[in-house]
Amino acid sequence: MRRDYDASITSCDRPLDFEEKERGRESEKVLDCKLPAGACCNNGLIQPSVSFRSEPEPPFCDGFNSRSFRWLQTMLFTLQEINEDSSLLPNITLGYNIYDTCTTPVHSMRAVLMLASGPNEDVSNYNCKGTSSIPVIVGDSGSTQSLVVANIMSPFKVPMVSYFSSCTCLGDKHEFPAFFRTIPSDTYQAQGVAQLVHRFGWTWVGSVAGDDDYGRNGIQAFSDEVRRLGVCIAFAEIIPKMYTRQKILQIAETIKASTARVIVMFAIEGDAYPLTQEIVRQNITGGTIGFAIHRGEIPGLRNFLLEAHPFKTPNNIFVNELWETIFRCSLNSSVKRKGQGEEKSSLKKCTGLEELNSTYNIYSDVSELRISYNVYKAVYAIAHALHKFRINRNNGGLFDNRTYADIFNLQPWQLLSYLKGLRYTSKGGEEIYFDENGDIVATYDIVNWQRMEDGSVKFVRVGRYGAASASGHDLELDEKAIVWTSGKTVVPESFCSRSCPSGTRKASRTGEQVCCFDCLACADGEISNDTDSVNCIACAPEDWPNPMRNECIPKHLEFLSFDGTMGISLTTVSLLGEASTMGVAGVIWYYMKTPIVRANNSELSFLLLFSLALCFLCSLTFIGQPSVWSCALRHTLFGISFVLCISCVLAKTLVVLIAFKATLPGSNVMKWFGTLQQILGVLLCTAVQLVTCLVWLLFAAPFPVKQTKYYKEKIIFECDLGSVAAFCCVLGYIGFLSCLSFVLAFLARKLPDNFNEAKFITFSMLIFCAVWLAFISAYTSSPGKYAVAVEIFAILASSFGLLICIFVPKCYIILLKPEQNTKQYLMGRTFPKKST
Repeated sequence: MRRDYDASITSCDRPLDFEEKERGRESEKVLDCKLPAGACCNNGLIQPSVSFRSEPEPPFCDGFNSRSFRWLQTMLFTLQEINEDSSLLPNITLGYNIYDTCTTPVHSMRAVLMLASGPNEDVSNYNCKGTSSIPVIVGDSGSTQSLVVANIMSPFKVPMVSYFSSCTCLGDKHEFPAFFRTIPSDTYQAQGVAQLVHRFGWTWVGSVAGDDDYGRNGIQAFSDEVRRLGVCIAFAEIIPKMYTRQKILQIAETIKASTARVIVMFAIEGDAYPLTQEIVRQNITGGTIGFAIHRGEIPGLRNFLLEAHPFKTPNNIFVNELWETIFRCSLNSSVKRKGQGEEKSSLKKCTGLEELNSTYNIYSDVSELRISYNVYKAVYAIAHALHKFRINRNNGGLFDNRTYADIFNLQPWQLLSYLKGLRYTSKGGEEIYFDENGDIVATYDIVNWQRMEDGSVKFVRVGRYGAASASGHDLELDEKAIVWTSGKTVVPESFCSRSCPSGTRKASRTGEQVCCFDCLACADGEISNDTDSVNCIACAPEDWPNPMRNECIPKHLEFLSFDGTMGISLTTVSLLGEASTMGVAGVIWYYMKTPIVRANNSELSFLLLFSLALCFLCSLTFIGQPSVWSCALRHTLFGISFVLCISCVLAKTLVVLIAFKATLPGSNVMKWFGTLQQILGVLLCTAVQLVTCLVWLLFAAPFPVKQTKYYKEKIIFECDLGSVAAFCCVLGYIGFLSCLSFVLAFLARKLPDNFNEAKFITFSMLIFCAVWLAFISAYTSSPGKYAVAVEIFAILASSFGLLICIFVPKCYIILLKPEQNTKQYLMGRTFPKKST
């Protein structure tokens, strides 16, 4: 089964230099330890067995690393270049002592003690005067080794300039006041990797670190940095220094089981190699991008490297091993390193005619000088500090303790003070200086592993990261140039939970990291306009979320408009009622002198028709967008027109009752209730309502208001009553007159007459009261435009009820039964027709 990993960010001491373009045999041999009986191997160091029966032998190195030897050669080349430079330290030749630390703390400790007290390791010869026999150390090549060396040499104030120790811990000037380095601190590397992870939007990453100061401090700094950026660590694994297959398999299984598609590694090559082998064996593949130390150019270095030859320096064991490693031959030299032996007997003999330039090898490849360039800068930094020291001596400079600077009697602490204030420009135009922590300006190349068609791997520079820009940190990246898994160019994704889109909010899962969450839709009335919002924002009262809930938009303003279906229907019915009223008025006017019109008081009939016309028209004021004048007009016009209408009906009912009493012998009541008195009575009743409406308008007039209490998603634009008590008084007065009219009409419904108008008034008042009783319950349960529609319906229904019940019977007789429109018929004095 093959498992593809979309991305892998690597931060290793050795692969990140990318000075190796291929994995040759010489690099593999670092781990290929040939063990004597009872010995164990760790990263090229052979540890003899320890027994109380005999004195243990010192550990020794096995294998040869061509890259590390190139670093050594780079130092020698730089010293030669400085010694030949007449402008830098003229007439002074710089020398050196070289010790192989085997990249292990044990050998580093042995080397520094020998440097401090001379080649004799006898304790009686140790220098205990508080000074050191060496003024400066270039190294070490690893953070853990440098920690050992710095701790030992700190009391002597011997400055160290490391080219490959990047642990953040070494920047502590209180603990390591004499430590400098030409490689950036892991602080910047961790920050850069964190910014790269953040740049690609990865929020769920795994971490793998070597079990040393570089790995543990580097991955801790990275973890602290990414957590501030909202990134979570899916898993954290430590590669042990002592190789165990069980642990390597466990780390590989953790990688396979995790949902994280990105792994960040801080480890040296020796630690990472077994895990890398196992990952490849299990078909866990993926694209890789990493931070590389800034690449530099060293003119003339390649020619110097090619000058190395075992026959020119037969006693140089390093050159001999280089030759044997590259050409896979044996020199059979008398000088052998412990640990080398019989395996050389099976190799062909070196002729000396082999040429380093004839085949590709890591040693002579100067196309990707990174650590070598750091060595170059380190040696030049020391040279410039010495040069400044000498100039100061020639100028009679004094130190704080009033001692003169003497370059031929140089004390380590004197050189230390000049390294602290060092600033020079390299031959390539790069400004070199150490900050207050002894660190150089951090600059990294971002490199992408890309597999070529022939199967080789090419390291392609796709960006840079610098910590000296105006903004503090600068990340430049050409994303289009990056090749990911299986040749893909699209940036992969790595997350525990997908980003919550706008319109939702993140809800943490109980017991899980913050990167693992659920996306919940925002509640009604709330929005989120950013991805991964923790909280939703409430919209303003007049706004409402759009369907995506990522923007507040003005709420729909709802009112009964003329252009809506309901508005058009009610307007049509209202105009139809108005036209019907005008038509009835025309009929009554045309037949005004007929008995049926004269018998029912034509003046009151016209006044009633006028009030009905007002009732139909007042319904139109309820339609349309509410305004100050429409709100004030609709209820007052409604109240006055309906009181005028009911007053006319009441007057007609009284006319029927009084007319019946006037027919009784000795009654003269009609003289007190003539036409004038009837009209004045109607106007008086109407005046009461008019006064009520005026008081209402003066002290608490209705006004337009946008209501949000009925619906969340829309605004109801309606007329506020202003005073509910005034509205109740208006309706109550109408109800009182209606009930009075109904009672009187009901009492007069059986009076002897062929056309008893009281019967029709009874029916009309019955309809009127039923409509308005139904209106009350419907009005309170139908807010918004539907409440307005219910009120209009009640107005139209009651108006049509009065018009139909009171006037349709008359029009029926006038237009269709003219023979009944006689005084005799109306008085009940009908005669049978004569037969012809």
